[in-house]
Amino acid sequence: MSRGLLKLAAAVCPFGSLKDDVFLNSLKSNKNANVNCSSSVSKFILLGFPCTWEIQVLLFSFFSGTYILTLIGNLSIICIVRWDHQLQTPMYILLANFSFLEICFITSTTPNMLANFVSATNAISFSGCFLQFYFFFSMGTTETFFLSVMALDRYLAICRPLHYPSIITVRGCIRMGACCWACGFLYFLSPVYLISQLPFCCPNKIDHFLCDPGPLMKLSCVPSPATEVICAMFNSVLMFSTFLFIIRSYALVIRAVLRVPSAEGRRKAFSTCGSHLAVVSLFYGSIMIVYVSPTTGNPAGIQKIVTLFYSVLTPLFNPLIYSLRNKEMKEALRKLFRAVRFNQRHGRNV
Repeated sequence: MSRGLLKLAAAVCPFGSLKDDVFLNSLKSNKNANVNCSSSVSKFILLGFPCTWEIQVLLFSFFSGTYILTLIGNLSIICIVRWDHQLQTPMYILLANFSFLEICFITSTTPNMLANFVSATNAISFSGCFLQFYFFFSMGTTETFFLSVMALDRYLAICRPLHYPSIITVRGCIRMGACCWACGFLYFLSPVYLISQLPFCCPNKIDHFLCDPGPLMKLSCVPSPATEVICAMFNSVLMFSTFLFIIRSYALVIRAVLRVPSAEGRRKAFSTCGSHLAVVSLFYGSIMIVYVSPTTGNPAGIQKIVTLFYSVLTPLFNPLIYSLRNKEMKEALRKLFRAVRFNQRHGRNV
C-alpha cells in the first residue's frame, strides 16, 4: 500500500525532483562548512510538498475536506455523548474525550499546512515551530495513553465484568482522562527543550510540512548524538510500552471471548476488538516507522506520507471505526436527527 502511495505521490508531486536535489546538496555543503546562523535564526521555512500550483490547489482542497470531515465526525461523537444520557457511561466518556483529543491533534498541524499551500514563503517563526512540535508530540503521546486506557476498559468489561462497575466509574474515568492529558503534555518536555538548544545552520529550511525532530536535528551545525539517542529512547519507551500493554490487553480479551458460549456475544466482542485493533495498528505502525530512529533510514518523501497517515487520516477514520459502527451510537445519532427535525418544524431548540 505504501509503495502505491509513493508512486502516486511521485507522479503528481515529485519529492525527488532536480530542484529538491540541488537544494539538499547545497544544504549538505553549507552544513559541512559550519555556517552557524544560530544567533540570527528567527524562523524556519517548511518546504511541505514542492509541487506545481495546480497540484497545490488540489492538495489544499483534499486536506481542507479531510479536516472539515474530521471536525464534523468527532464533534458529532462529543455532542451525541453529551446529549444522550444513556451513553454517559465510562466507555463513551472515554470515546468523547478521545474525539476531542483527535480534534486538537489534527488542528495542531493541518491549518498551518493548509496556509502553506497558498503561501509564497511557507515561513514559521522559531517559537511557533517549537510550539507546534511540542503540542503535536504532546497530543500524540496523550493519544497513546488514551488508547491504553481504552484497551484496559475493554479488558475489564469483558474479562472482569463483576468488578468492572466498581473499578471503572464515571469519576474514575474522568480522573484517568485527566491523567492521560497531564502525562502526555509532561512527557516530551525534555526532548523539545534539548532540540531547541541546538545551534542551527543556514539554510533554515525543513524538508517537511510540520516541525518534526528528525529534520530539525539535521539542521544542527554540530553533531548531536546524545540528543538523538535521548529522543529515540523517549520514543521507543513510550511506543513499545503502550503498544505491548494494548496488545496484551486485547489478547486476554480474545482469549476470554473464545470461551463465551453465545455466538452473538462472541461476534459483538470480536467486532469491538477488531475495530480498536485496526486503529491501534494504523497509528502505531506509522509512528514506529518514523520515530524509533528519527534521523536515519527514511527518505523525506516517505516520512511525509507516513506522517500524513497518523496525523491526518487516523483522526478522520477514528469516528467511523470506534463509534459510528457502534449500534448504540448509531441509534443515538438517529434519535438526535429525529429530535433536530422535530424541533425545527416546531421552532424549538433541541
